[in-house]
Amino acid sequence: MRAARLIKMVLLLQSRPSMTAAELARELEVSERTVTRDAQALSEAGVPVYADRGRAGGYRLIGGYRTRLTGLARTEAEALFLSGVPGALRDMGLADVASAAHLKVSAALLPSFRDAPRTAAQRFHLDAPAWFREPETPALLPAVAEAVWDDRCVTARYRRDGGEVERELEPYGLVLKAGVWYLCARVPPADAFRTYRMDRFTAVEVSRARFERDEDFDLPGHWAERAEGFARSILRAEVVVRLTAEGMRRLPYAVDPVSARDAVEARAETAEAAEAAAAQATETETGEAAGDGWVTLTLRVESEEVAHTQLTALGPEVEVLAPQSLRARFARDARRLAGLYARA
Repeated sequence: MRAARLIKMVLLLQSRPSMTAAELARELEVSERTVTRDAQALSEAGVPVYADRGRAGGYRLIGGYRTRLTGLARTEAEALFLSGVPGALRDMGLADVASAAHLKVSAALLPSFRDAPRTAAQRFHLDAPAWFREPETPALLPAVAEAVWDDRCVTARYRRDGGEVERELEPYGLVLKAGVWYLCARVPPADAFRTYRMDRFTAVEVSRARFERDEDFDLPGHWAERAEGFARSILRAEVVVRLTAEGMRRLPYAVDPVSARDAVEARAETAEAAEAAAAQATETETGEAAGDGWVTLTLRVESEEVAHTQLTALGPEVEVLAPQSLRARFARDARRLAGLYARA
């Protein structure tokens, strides 16, 4: 523990001209007294740590005690410090490793490039989670991340269709999409690649056995190819709704965008037939009055429970027509709301 702290202290001093005891204590998460003792231990071990006295004093390294990566250009150094996603690294349990790596690179850079981390951070920032959603880190993510790094097989249990399923998996890669973690894994013996939501895993046992990775596997390409198919694969139920023009505008923000797009495209394909039928009747089978501005769509959803949560966000801009059980839930909600506002 102390050895790692001493190394980090040296790297910090290599990356800056000097640091006060308070600054070092904050970076190392120790007291200033511990910083003083560590500086003395480094000096006794032959590391040229020098303490400047006085109000503007601090600690610094003397005698050119550093290693430099002279082959890096400024743009390369700045790009390097953009390569990590701090939140994602923290979720996977790699924050300390990444911090140490950045310190080593900072310490080794030429003095003229030392501001690369700061200039990059001032200009670019990645905020992965979606708006209005507090991201939750799956408890089993660090264990799975370790298995991904070491190419180790895992036995995983995950929630599916109201129950739990156990699978032997070869974890190839992790993807962070809009604040949600997914695992791309190969499932033996069929060797089919599948995608799993990490927050549905209930147990993971990492095996000592390693699997042989297919070196041709391209994680970004695999995700791009499967992402839309995966989104459709979890949409196993259907609901029929009526929407106002405002409801149509807000629909892609309330339900899965893939579901909304498919529903609109399906309606467009039959628009001419629907208009002809509407012209021959004053009212449709669903009770939709001709020309009233409402649009009827069939949406694919993950489940009735999820549909209830999503469509509630549309308020009076949507009417659920089917299934009857979901319509009944919205009817109960409407009665409760009417009762609440009637008292006012």
